[in-house]
Amino acid sequence: MVQRRIPKVRDLAPLMQFKAPDLQAKRRRLNAALTIDDLRTIAKRRTPKAAFDYTEGAAEAEISLQRARQAFQDIQFNPAILRDVSTVSTGWDVLGAPVSLPFGIAPTGFTRMMQTEGEIAGAGAAGAAGIPFSLSTMGTTAIEDVKKANPTGRNWFQLYMWKDRPRSMALVERAAAAGFDTLLVTVDVPVAGARLRDKRNGFSIPPQLTPGTVINALPRPEWWINFLTTEPLSFASLDRWSGTVGELLDTMFDPTVTFEDLEWIKEQWPGKIVVKGVQSMGDAQRLAELGVDAITLSNHGGRQLDRAPIPFHLLPDVAREFGSEYEVHLDTGIMSGADIVASVALGARFTLVGRAYLYGLMAGGREGVDRMIGILGEQISRTMRLLGVNSLEELNPSHVTQLERLAPRAVSPAVAAAASAAPERARAVKARSGAAGAGAGASSAGSSGSGASGAGASGSGASAAASKPATSTTNTARKPAKPVTAAEAATGADA
Repeated sequence: MVQRRIPKVRDLAPLMQFKAPDLQAKRRRLNAALTIDDLRTIAKRRTPKAAFDYTEGAAEAEISLQRARQAFQDIQFNPAILRDVSTVSTGWDVLGAPVSLPFGIAPTGFTRMMQTEGEIAGAGAAGAAGIPFSLSTMGTTAIEDVKKANPTGRNWFQLYMWKDRPRSMALVERAAAAGFDTLLVTVDVPVAGARLRDKRNGFSIPPQLTPGTVINALPRPEWWINFLTTEPLSFASLDRWSGTVGELLDTMFDPTVTFEDLEWIKEQWPGKIVVKGVQSMGDAQRLAELGVDAITLSNHGGRQLDRAPIPFHLLPDVAREFGSEYEVHLDTGIMSGADIVASVALGARFTLVGRAYLYGLMAGGREGVDRMIGILGEQISRTMRLLGVNSLEELNPSHVTQLERLAPRAVSPAVAAAASAAPERARAVKARSGAAGAGAGASSAGSSGSGASGAGASGSGASAAASKPATSTTNTARKPAKPVTAAEAATGADA
């Protein structure tokens, strides 16, 4: 039987430790944020729907983004025990210069739309933390002003090649003159993706005052006060634009850009060059031959082609095949320090965070970005300690097991051979068509048509595969995900 007694004052004293309340609302809400998702919750509460949806959304059904995030969840860490992890180092060299953490701030467009401090907050926070900041072609702060905000840190400039080539290269020259050390050439935007949230919201720069936006603004007065009392929002590198974002992108982006253009850009830029938006082994090979300094495996945060390859799934093979040729970087779907540690273990030298950065910015301006960097840094350090490693160099593929959720359908040798031969066949047909007269051209067109018919048959097979329900091995609601063994990972076999 439990014996009870009346507590004495000295017993209660340790329990009565009262702390003075923090009267600063911003600091209070940011200190309460323990994860990037916490920052996201705060950001959503404080930002108008159109601006938040621009950050949050992706293309079409948003499947690419969902899969990218799921891929990070579908891993198993394999820790080593009884290691001295009293100290850990979270930094190393990226593109020939040191970084304090294995991530940087990704280029984001329309940033001051999310929060009025915009790129100035991001650049200042990145410089203070010792990580790179990337300025987008579609940024809302001038190249020179970003340099002033981060005068001694690393600034990268992200380039979209426009139809107006001289104007594009004028921006590159300004970035070089301002001391930006790296050029990020984004190559996955021949046209704008179908970002349906933006279309439904009528998202534009600057935002239009409609009955809907006014009603949505009522619970968010601070955002509108900041918007109306600061420098008018515009693209720092463009003239004012009154249409929707999608219309702007389609007007500007050049669908004719090729590897030859990329080689020409490389010749113009004096610093390091990174190609962002790589989504296949074949393109990774072409870029190795071109001699770029790094590639970024990325599907543009799921904002371009829906159902695109998952960058995290491509990472092990690309790093194994081309890691000695250039640095392999990664973005899309990163929401925690554990995601970054897993990426480094599987071969990434560096990662970029976009949405996580904007969530911090919307949650609290410069202080919110500082908090975002702090959260990810703490998670990276803790995950490394729990894995039993002291440095990023010690991380390797044995620390991570990728679990099966989406496994490609097996392709027969005949179909695989036909697919690999298709580009050569198409080039041969084109050459014959150009060399021959109109009659010969018609003949080769007929030959090409039969090839297209074969491709259509193959396409119907792919359609059938897409409509086929997932097997029990990939249906995690009924059966646990199946680990990929080391042997299968080494051979690239489907698990």
